[in-house]
Amino acid sequence: MSPDVLWPKAIRSAVKTGHDREILASYPYRNACPTSVWARLIDGSSKSLTFAGYTNYFLWQEHPRLGERLAAKTAAGCSVRFLVGDPASDVTRRREEIEDVPLTVSTRIRITLDALGKIGDSGIETRFSDGHIALSVFLFDDDMLVTPHLSSLLGHESPMLHLRRLGEDGLYDRFASHVTALWNEGRPAASQ
Repeated sequence: MSPDVLWPKAIRSAVKTGHDREILASYPYRNACPTSVWARLIDGSSKSLTFAGYTNYFLWQEHPRLGERLAAKTAAGCSVRFLVGDPASDVTRRREEIEDVPLTVSTRIRITLDALGKIGDSGIETRFSDGHIALSVFLFDDDMLVTPHLSSLLGHESPMLHLRRLGEDGLYDRFASHVTALWNEGRPAASQ
C-alpha cells in the first residue's frame, strides 16, 4: 500500500514519516539543551560514547564528576572516545583569531586533555583531528547531539539537534560515518 493511503495528508502533516523522524529535538543554541538531557544520555549509554567536539571544554564545566562517570563506563565495557582539535595546529590558531576571546581554543582543548589525564589509565581513547572544526557530534549509543557551528560564533551559540537512530542511512548514520572517518584519520593524543 502506498504511504498516501496509509498516511492521509492530515496525518502526514502532523506525524513525521521520513528521515526527519530521527530528529527528536532542536535547540537554537547548544546551551539551550538542558544539562539533564546530556546527563541522561551520558549515564544511559552502555555500548559507546564519542565526544567529537573540537574542544569538549564545556563538558567538564557542566557535568560534575564526569571523569569518574566516564571511567565507570569504560570499566563496565562501554567504549569512550574523545576526538579533539590539535592545540598546536594551524587550524586551531586560525580559529583563535576568528573567535578572539581570552579563553582560547588551544586552552580549552588543553583543559580537556588535562581532565582526561587526571582520569588515568581508564581505557578512554583520545585522538586529534582538525576535520571537525565546524561540526561537533556527540554519540551516545543510538542517540546523538549535533552542533553545526555558525561562522564566527562560539560553540554554545550555535544550534543543536538531538537525533535518534531509527534505521540505516538516516541522519544519524550520516553524521556517525563522518565521525568514524575522522576518528580513523585522527592521530592518538596523549592526555596533557
